[in-house]
Amino acid sequence: MAIRVLQVLGTVGLGGAESRVMDIFRHLDRDRIVFDFLVTEGTADEYGSEIEQLGGRVYHLPAFRMYNYNKYVEACKAFFAEHCENGVSEYAAVHGHMTSTAGIYLPIAKSFGVPLTIAHARSAGVDPGLKGICTKWLRRDLRNRCDIMLACSDEAGEAVFGKGSDFKFIPNAVDMSDFAYDETLRFEVRDRYGIGDNLLIGHVGSFRYAKNHEFVLEVFASLHKLEPKTKLMLVGDGELRSKMEEKARELGIADDVIFTGDKKPISPYYQAFDLFLFPSRYEGMPGTVVEAQATGLPCLISDAITSQVAFTGMVKAMPLSRPADRWARMLMRMCDLCGSTAADRAITRGNVKTLSGEAMSKSMYDVRQQVEFYEKLYGLSDDKE
Repeated sequence: MAIRVLQVLGTVGLGGAESRVMDIFRHLDRDRIVFDFLVTEGTADEYGSEIEQLGGRVYHLPAFRMYNYNKYVEACKAFFAEHCENGVSEYAAVHGHMTSTAGIYLPIAKSFGVPLTIAHARSAGVDPGLKGICTKWLRRDLRNRCDIMLACSDEAGEAVFGKGSDFKFIPNAVDMSDFAYDETLRFEVRDRYGIGDNLLIGHVGSFRYAKNHEFVLEVFASLHKLEPKTKLMLVGDGELRSKMEEKARELGIADDVIFTGDKKPISPYYQAFDLFLFPSRYEGMPGTVVEAQATGLPCLISDAITSQVAFTGMVKAMPLSRPADRWARMLMRMCDLCGSTAADRAITRGNVKTLSGEAMSKSMYDVRQQVEFYEKLYGLSDDKE
């Protein structure tokens, strides 16, 4: 009989952490391990039906607000009590990716018989203001309230658990086969959006503070002045999207910026891009940059992002303190290496992918290489190293 592991996330939508967990779930031996999911009520559920098809279940907790602390605690207790019989939990492990409240739900899980509790740091920063202050306060003792600490980067581990914490680095991994370079997909997407021979700058991410979309638009506006035959494609959705649409109009680039919304599958959009621009204010380890490299796509990212994400030679980092026009000039230099037409750039992409693909598929950034690690972690062997 398969063991069950509970994954605690904010949603089962198309976010980065959710996508990484789903990649693992798809590749596990589900005769041995099945994932259930505990998420916030009223959140996105794009993966809900697939989870059920894979044998998992999705449960819900009320959204946590500081003022409803007691209600949230009682809901957690009720959930874990329901999944515990005679002091034995239904779950072999609880894997908490939502670290803002992991210090609450993981000890409760332990008290209801869960043998293994895991806190997984996936972000190296917090939003400004009261929300960020509360998040830091809630995480203050997390390293003493779980059995195992994982982190998608050293920066994320130190930010969540504190310097000197004994966390294990495990990078965000993707299914490399899903991102194998495909020229047919490249031109299908480019034709659909009328890209033609324009240089296409791409970004994939939810519209929120950390992703720094306003700077993406400023960099593109500077680039567009240098090279008018350029387009920007922003894949994703979120609370700040309407503000970014307005900013594009203010910068006079609205006709050359494409807002696609969330897309699944995402791989064809990476194929269509010529360069990937990702100047985040903070990240744990952005799976999008891993995905971009898997398609052979040159990336320009902020140096606020961990260097551990650059597992190929296709990533350049720049400080956010440098103005948008400096970023634009760097993009221009990177463009010069890509070719002058969409066809030229396709050849370059194919060559890069051929050279780097084998090394990537054998690294821990490929989900297949991580499955054995998680099987051991969840208790299917005595070796958890």
